[in-house]
Amino acid sequence: MACNDTHVALNESTPPIGSHYTAVPVPLRIVLVIIMVFMIAIGFFGNAIVCLIVYQKTAMRSAINLLLATLAFSDIMLSLFCMPFTAITVITVNWNFGAHFCRISAMLYWLFVLEGVSILLVISVDRFLIIVQRQDKLNPHRAKVIIVISWVLSFCISFPSVIGWTFVEVPARAPQCVLGYTELPAARAVAVTLVVAVFFIPFSVMLYSYFCILNTVRRNALRIHNHAESLCLSQVSKLGLIGLQKPQQVNVDMSFKTRAFTTILILFIGFSLCWLPHTVFSLLSVFSRQFYYSPSFYSTSTYILWLSYLKSVFNPVVYCWRIKKFREACMEFMPKTFKILPKVPGRTKRRIQPSTIYVCSETQSAV
Repeated sequence: MACNDTHVALNESTPPIGSHYTAVPVPLRIVLVIIMVFMIAIGFFGNAIVCLIVYQKTAMRSAINLLLATLAFSDIMLSLFCMPFTAITVITVNWNFGAHFCRISAMLYWLFVLEGVSILLVISVDRFLIIVQRQDKLNPHRAKVIIVISWVLSFCISFPSVIGWTFVEVPARAPQCVLGYTELPAARAVAVTLVVAVFFIPFSVMLYSYFCILNTVRRNALRIHNHAESLCLSQVSKLGLIGLQKPQQVNVDMSFKTRAFTTILILFIGFSLCWLPHTVFSLLSVFSRQFYYSPSFYSTSTYILWLSYLKSVFNPVVYCWRIKKFREACMEFMPKTFKILPKVPGRTKRRIQPSTIYVCSETQSAV
């Protein structure tokens, strides 16, 4: 369907309709490329550490950590197989990799993005079941099954761009193969399905889950605050807190309860900020001929794609900021010559059981 008479632009030597476009100024292109090089390095090494932690440390192979490792792996693939070609095209303003690889790169881009979004969706539902429904349904075996299913579904949704069911154009109008304007109903339907699967469905489910979680945590915090002196162990159980041995160990501070959830919430906010502009951009590209052939389309697509790639760098930064065990593992993998920060004494390492999600104690829980 992509190879119809009105879209011969799949040959990169054929100028598209309205080929006059405003490119990004050279100094700004250089700055963007330099930043993208750092993004590739951080996206690769930061996410690789996440995968190594889960692979090497048996105690870290919990269901949630397996999902986070899969999310990190999808970001690694995005950093290796998509970002370098975009960076080269940004600096040269010319796609030098052929029409066939254009379709393949578009498929890989959507595949890895879809997989990352699917994992975030599963994590949000898991947090909802644990905190709101008080049901711990996810174990490592089920997590592995879900990971396989998510990869298969992501591949099935992204594969149509390779066989021509959606129109993707060689980047004479963008630094990467993007969804292009088409009037074919079937091609538009596939493009809408892709965009809905990447953003609207995950965003809606995650937003509802986190709203319910925040409401539940707020109610539980109020109950503990109002009945802190009279809480018994049975009452604490009803609030979904585990790990207490004596009623007097109740801590009114709910940070131990919400820290893991807050980390996932930050990832969700980062996903929303990075992908909402790309979603609007993709829909306008498919349905608005005026927008797609406007002179500013190239510069707009450059900024939008750069922002979407920022998500793969955002995740490991959040891990390092929020997860103590990740920071410790980073220090372990880092060469001794770069270990300039002194180790803080006085805190002993505690082995976390893979099934532990929240522990009501003085120490914070790990993701």
